This record gives sequence, structure tokens and C-alpha cells, in this order.
Amino acid sequence: MATWHVEMQRRGPGLLLRDILAAEDPDIAAVVAVIAEVSPDILLLTGFDWDLDLAAARALEARLAEAGAAYPHLFALPSNAGLATGLDMDGDGRTGGPRDAQGYGWFAGQGAMVLLSRLPVDADGVRDFSGLLWADLPGAKLPEVDGQPFPSAEALAAQRLSSTGHWDVPVILPDGGRLHMLCFAATPPVFDGPEDANGLRNHDEVALWSVYLDGGLGSAPDDPVIVLGNANLDPSDGDGRGAAIANLIGHARLRDPGPRSAGGTEAADRQGGTNGDHRGDPAFDTADWSDDPGPGNLRVSYVLPDRALTVLDAGVFWPAADDPLRPLIEGEGLPRHRLVWVDIDP
Repeated sequence: MATWHVEMQRRGPGLLLRDILAAEDPDIAAVVAVIAEVSPDILLLTGFDWDLDLAAARALEARLAEAGAAYPHLFALPSNAGLATGLDMDGDGRTGGPRDAQGYGWFAGQGAMVLLSRLPVDADGVRDFSGLLWADLPGAKLPEVDGQPFPSAEALAAQRLSSTGHWDVPVILPDGGRLHMLCFAATPPVFDGPEDANGLRNHDEVALWSVYLDGGLGSAPDDPVIVLGNANLDPSDGDGRGAAIANLIGHARLRDPGPRSAGGTEAADRQGGTNGDHRGDPAFDTADWSDDPGPGNLRVSYVLPDRALTVLDAGVFWPAADDPLRPLIEGEGLPRHRLVWVDIDP
């Protein structure tokens, strides 16, 4: 099982499909090469543009199949990213901007997510929490300014919690059992003002899965679950309310397999800057961000299996400088994030 924030969003609909079909695009070729090398059985891609017929996802799958990593089952739902509201959702006095959508985006589906699987998806068993209003999450932390709803009561009444989506997707195991993939991608906890709207929303997007597993959004699955996706939140370092991801990592039903890489440790030592002030182990880092002024390299992507599952191995695909696979993550325009994988025996 793996997740990767591939940063394959484009500035207009159809542009990602164009680039995937253009065989000479080096960035997409590098993404294909990494996925083919790791070759997970189930892969959640975040930061991937959604379209109605999943044309971009199908084009990517075709290239993966050519590289020896076929995924016969694709799943994606419409995303909150870029979904227009007609309201001023960021308090700048204007409407129609990317921050006025339900989730940041210049068009519907920009920077969404897609699940690629070698196991069949039980489509009838899918639960989609993407339409849940933020205010309806038990224990929601809603933004205020001077005791008043931010940016307005009208906006908060319409605001969905998910900036991209939250899906419970059962896949069918060879023995007929179900394994529930709890997929999500949360907003960054920055790019806001003193009201901390994005920080609060990021906290609650991460917290949603803890609420779900505790029965706060209806009955949680009896079958094993795996939480995977981009939380945009490190438990120890960077901006944001790290308690949300610390609580999820430590949930009684989940285990943290501690995926590590040699490249993450090497990068933090070599790049220095704010990395030197971090408290977390850089071997767990999954994103390579600016070191001066920061936030530096952080752990933001996760694969958290159910304690009922046996973890065989785990890692972050971040080869060290002397690793023959290192060229796969080098070059201009490649994702700043790294693929995170966990090998389980269901």
C-alpha cells in the first residue's frame, strides 16, 4: 500500500491529460518510473487533477502498464478542490477566486486524488464524507475573528470540511474479505491570517478519521482499515496543529509502521537551515521543502494500517546519494514529496 503527493495539478482542465500523453514530458516519465520501481498493489495519488471520465488517470495507468506496473482498477470521486461556491470564502471581499471554492483550486478537480488498485473496488460499499459540512464534524474547531464567524456565518454554513475529499473505499481481497482504504488529502495549515482558518481546517480534516474510527460519523468498519494520504501535517515540526496527526498516529485501532529512508536523513544533514531545529527524526520525512526560511523537510504523508494487520516492511522512497535509484528523484520540476509505502499481510 502506498501514497504519493505527486503535484501533477495543472492550471487548466485537460492540461494534465495532454502532458501525460506527451511521451517526452520528463517529469511524468519520472513519476511513472518511481511507481513502476516500487510497484505497490494499491496506490493513492494526491495532487492529481480529476476529470469526469478519469481520462488523465486512465492515460497514466496506460503508461504504467507499459512500464510493467498495471492497475486494472481505478477509483475517484468528484473533488471539493476547485468546486465553486459563489461566496467569499477567504474574507478578501471578492468571489470567484481559487480560495473561494470548497477547496483551493482554479477549476473543479484541480489537485484532487485517485486510487489505483490491483484489487477490485467494492463500489457499493464506498462511503464518501466529502460533502460533510465543517460545522457538522463533532468537536469542530471553527475560525472566528473578534468572536464572530470567519469569514462570515453564511460562508461557514456552506463550508465543507474536506478541501479535497475523504473516502472510505473497500477493496476486495482474494479470499473475499474487505480492506477499507481511508483516503484523504488535507489543506496546508498555512496561507491564512490570524484567524488560522487553514490551520483549524487542516486539524479537523486530519481529525475526521479519528472521529470516524471512534463511531462519531456512523459505525466504523468491522473489517481492517488503512488510513493513507497527505495530511500536510507533521506531529513534531513545521506549522499546524500537530496534535491532530499525533492523535491519529496513536489511535488505538491503528499502528505507525514508521516508514524511513536514508535519503531523508542525508538531505536534512546536507541542507541544514531550519532542519537543524527540528525535533522529529528526519528519516521519517516525506517532503523536501525550503530550508531557509523553512519549513524544511517534514513528515506529511502517511500509511497507517489497522492493528489487525501484520506489517512486513515500510519505507519512504528517498534514495541516498550513492543509491543507483537516486536519479529517479532528481531533476527540475519533480515532486517535492516522496512516495510512502507499507507492505502488509492481510
